[in-house]
Amino acid sequence: MRKLKKIILYALFFVFVSLLTFVTLSLVIAPAERINPPTVKVSEKRMEILRISAIGDSLTEGVGDNTKSGGYVPILQRDLTDEQPIDVVQMSNFGKAGDRSDQILKRLKKDKDMQKSVKEANVITMTVGGNDLMQAFQSRIFGKTSIKKFEKPMTKYQKELKKLYEEIRTLNPEAPVYQLGVYNPFLVSFGEIEEAQDIVDFWNNGSREFVNEQKNAFFVPINEEISNGLDGKPTLNEENPANDSSLTKAQAEKAVNNALINNLISEDDSFHPNNLGYQVIANAFEKKISSTKELWFKK
Repeated sequence: MRKLKKIILYALFFVFVSLLTFVTLSLVIAPAERINPPTVKVSEKRMEILRISAIGDSLTEGVGDNTKSGGYVPILQRDLTDEQPIDVVQMSNFGKAGDRSDQILKRLKKDKDMQKSVKEANVITMTVGGNDLMQAFQSRIFGKTSIKKFEKPMTKYQKELKKLYEEIRTLNPEAPVYQLGVYNPFLVSFGEIEEAQDIVDFWNNGSREFVNEQKNAFFVPINEEISNGLDGKPTLNEENPANDSSLTKAQAEKAVNNALINNLISEDDSFHPNNLGYQVIANAFEKKISSTKELWFKK
């Protein structure tokens, strides 16, 4: 009997020690983390609708676009829809071929639909200045062309831009404005006319200086991207007169230069962008708009 009690006591002591050890270890040793912790799904912040008002000249209208769908406007709309967390990108096109800065302003003051679009816009894109420059070129076509002759037209153009921006800001004080620069469509075909490229550069610099002084306004350069052709490589016209075996070497070289075409410019008028050219313009706008997302993205 005494032996049985002794065995029971030893057994109880063993159980007590085991329980004490288990409790102690549980307090000291932290539980192991799960190898694959459950992922927390973060809901993406999205914008319900982005309203863009596109105003300007033939580059906004889409002259040269063989699809007749509006040049860069529908391409930019598609790209922003694909790249940004936006449910709907709504774009209104108020481009009119041939308009100078003063004529765009005149339309904005009269066109109620255009006013409503600008007023409600989260983003405003604008193509302006090309026709102002062409007017200055045409009035100075005779005699030697120099940048100095374009200083007065630039001053006039900047004054018209000031009026245009003031009208835009009266309608919409906050929406960022993205103004496209101008390009030289003749650089590939008539590259020897250095003055033309210098004047385009001068015009763009004047536009950039003005835009940089405005609130929430951004200059979108396009000269280098368009003027030199895709990847900076012009193509040779299929009807190359240099194939004429009767030409001398000098004549053949000149013929080759004359036969080069800009693969981003429409062959219909050798001036406006083609479909690919408008894609390049849309890319430039999209890049600048996306890099300033904090100014227009509304949750």
